[in-house]
Amino acid sequence: MIRPSHRTGTARSFVFFTLCVAAALSQPAHAAIDLTDDAGNAVRLETPAKRIVSLAPHITELLFAAGAGPAVVGVVAYSDYPPEATALPQVGGYTKVDLEAVAALRPDLVVAWRSGNRDTHLDRLRALGIPVFINEPRSLDDVARSLEQIGQLAGTEGVANEAAQTFRARHAALATRYRKRPAVRTFYQIWDRPLMTVNDEHLIADVIRLCGGHNVFGGLGTLAPTVGVEAVLAANPEAIVASGMGVARPEWLDQWKRWPDLRANAGGNLFFIPPDILQRHTPRILDGATQLCEQLETVRVRRGDAPAPAVQ
Repeated sequence: MIRPSHRTGTARSFVFFTLCVAAALSQPAHAAIDLTDDAGNAVRLETPAKRIVSLAPHITELLFAAGAGPAVVGVVAYSDYPPEATALPQVGGYTKVDLEAVAALRPDLVVAWRSGNRDTHLDRLRALGIPVFINEPRSLDDVARSLEQIGQLAGTEGVANEAAQTFRARHAALATRYRKRPAVRTFYQIWDRPLMTVNDEHLIADVIRLCGGHNVFGGLGTLAPTVGVEAVLAANPEAIVASGMGVARPEWLDQWKRWPDLRANAGGNLFFIPPDILQRHTPRILDGATQLCEQLETVRVRRGDAPAPAVQ
């Protein structure tokens, strides 16, 4: 066997090293990420975020759905989906963020909720040099867009874009079947005391429209307004859909049975949907939308409308 000389081996090593360096230099540098968040703020990252703190439960869920779960290093209370999120360090609640705990996690991105987080908290995080991206979906289309934006921020575009495409396909199928069905006057009840609902700017109102419903308090000026019992009775909705705090149907939903002439009560149309699948701005909202569409279709069948045709 002929053995190469030491000199020949050294020359080959040098050539190999030179080729590796040339190959590395030929790779384009990762372009900076420039996005405008849902509050109109320009956010710039020089590279995809590797350490992300979520300041709302729905944001935590969006991050995981977009493939950015491995980069999440901190969450707020009630970030319970997917189950892996429950093992992450908590930095307080979305209305009372522990800023020291956030800083200690050394995030290169914080994703915040415009309607839930306090501006003073977010301003202090920015003052520490931490990029803050604000998320606020107001429509079902915005949920898909949020997935895509998170994919850009975290460098997980492949997973995020596929999740967004799947979401849009499910959304379109529901719209095809239900959006043009005869209208059902609907009261969506978030809570009992105070009695709260949503206006037409809220994401839940977009779900009601998707299902062919008419939000009886859609014209109010506040995103989540407080209303009185008298106002509900005057609106006389044909369906009342309640959420609550968990998977159990809230007892206060049956309080509407005190008014036998209320159309929703007279027709037996007091419905419940668990809040996690309708009040979180995530892909699971289409699970809640499917339930709501089926409930409003039940109202139509009870009043004598022909059932919706099946989607082929």
